[in-house]
Amino acid sequence: MATKKVYVEMKQGSGFKTECRAGKHIIVIDQPTTGGGTDMGPTPLDYQMITLGGCVAAIGRIIAKERHLVIRGFEISVEGELDTNRLLGKPSDKRVGFGVITARVKIDSDLSPAEQEELLREIDERCPISENLRIATPVNVILTR
Repeated sequence: MATKKVYVEMKQGSGFKTECRAGKHIIVIDQPTTGGGTDMGPTPLDYQMITLGGCVAAIGRIIAKERHLVIRGFEISVEGELDTNRLLGKPSDKRVGFGVITARVKIDSDLSPAEQEELLREIDERCPISENLRIATPVNVILTR
């Protein structure tokens, strides 16, 4: 069984700006100025959409390489909508997460529409981010000192 451990670290000061380290890469998470942040980076919700789209593209490229498919590129848009009341501490009977997330994928290739649909189904089946969003994954949030 092949496994891969993914590890990231984050540090946030007195504001919303959070510096995140993933290996040698540093990214910033923030909130817009209208939400009290400095707008120095996407929000955590934006990053969730980014990770799904990025994973779809990466898995698509992996499959294309395995099958020797000529894929000139992918164009992906991802959107989701959620009720922000609960995350803001207001009463709501809605869940705090997205009700549905939709990824729209355009594949630049000479594959037929049926072949593109089949490729997209396999991409979705093999995408760990898509699977984590579809199937509940245990999450442990633990206080450390």
